[in-house]
Amino acid sequence: MTRVEPATPMDPEAGVTVVGLDAAGAPPHPALAPVLATAGLVVGAARHLAAVPVPAGADTVTLGPLVPALHRLADAVAARVPAVVLASGDPGLFGIVRRLRAAGLPLRVVPAVSSVAAAFARAGLPWDGAVLVTAHGRDLRPALNACRALPLVAVLTAPGAGAAELGAGLIGWPRRLLVAEHLGTDAERIHDVTPEQAATGTWADPHVVLSRTDAASPRASADAVPDPVTAGGMRVDNQPAAAPADGWALPEIRYAHRDSMITKSEVRALVVARLRPRLGRLVWDVGAGSGSVGIECALLGAAVLAVEQDPEAGATIRANATAHAVTVRLVTGRAPEVLAGLPEPDAVFVGGGGADVLAAVVGRRPERVVLTLAALDRVAPAVGLLRAAGYTVEGSQLSAARLADLPGGSIRLAATNPVVVLTGERQCPT
Repeated sequence: MTRVEPATPMDPEAGVTVVGLDAAGAPPHPALAPVLATAGLVVGAARHLAAVPVPAGADTVTLGPLVPALHRLADAVAARVPAVVLASGDPGLFGIVRRLRAAGLPLRVVPAVSSVAAAFARAGLPWDGAVLVTAHGRDLRPALNACRALPLVAVLTAPGAGAAELGAGLIGWPRRLLVAEHLGTDAERIHDVTPEQAATGTWADPHVVLSRTDAASPRASADAVPDPVTAGGMRVDNQPAAAPADGWALPEIRYAHRDSMITKSEVRALVVARLRPRLGRLVWDVGAGSGSVGIECALLGAAVLAVEQDPEAGATIRANATAHAVTVRLVTGRAPEVLAGLPEPDAVFVGGGGADVLAAVVGRRPERVVLTLAALDRVAPAVGLLRAAGYTVEGSQLSAARLADLPGGSIRLAATNPVVVLTGERQCPT
């Protein structure tokens, strides 16, 4: 194993020193002054360059497009000219360190308090159970789905992918958003708002968003008692987005259900595997029944939206979600009509409904569609509909026989009803 020796602040062999400027507004790190004093090149955003005493003889590069700055830094390293890069907060946290490392530059990093840590501090919230995601330069949907799925999420935002867009996508989920604008400056503002208020607000960049359940809100009622499993947004196993400790494909007795309206565990194991739930994805559970499929997708980190027309079954879904300490948004109504206007899914399980429901689902173009069928005469039309919509289709029949006791201590095998599982995967255009 190779031991990496830390570079000293004055050591030109360090190549490029990346210094974070404190998002909380504290003075710069003491290492910055001697580094700047010997720097021949200083790179940073305009506001960062204006905030520090850049030596008169040093060249500066104001960050816009990053590639020209990378070239200048590489030239400085080759010429053994000490270089400094100024960044916000902790530059190793979704920051410039990744790009500098990818360019092969030798680095020394001096971090400051990150904007995320500062935002949680302003809110007076613990964040050891929070999940950190970014929407900066990326598709907003994975960050949005993380907020839909988990009780405490910090989002690094960007223009066009900030509090307003997150708020619009979280309407219907029991969340509050803390929007922290201009942290560490005279213009700092902290707002604790509902998703609806966030969606209609105008927010200054840069800002950080903390999404949390109402129980985690600093303004929550003193009488509110958080769920002990997720109090403060932290699971008891210290893994906020890990696979569930109790596993999945749980036995039916782990769920409330009536009249055997539940996907059997053997079938559920394959269905969940085919849906590929994970953090950042949104799964629809259409004809949810007991909600067991959607709940197990939520246990694996996905955001879940359950559609069920029976109000009594809806109450069962809510009870089951509470028992398993996950968030499942319930939409009560008859498919396919109720599907209109719902947020775009990544994967859909169709546990009930006819060809019109399946047609409405594939019309939304999710990546994957999984359905279970007990009636064989429905298999061929479903396969044809999926293929006509551009999906490749796989299918299998599952037949399970479970151990059952007989009088006198003997054991028999009791067959469960066979079920056909179809999986449609959308073909991407070439």
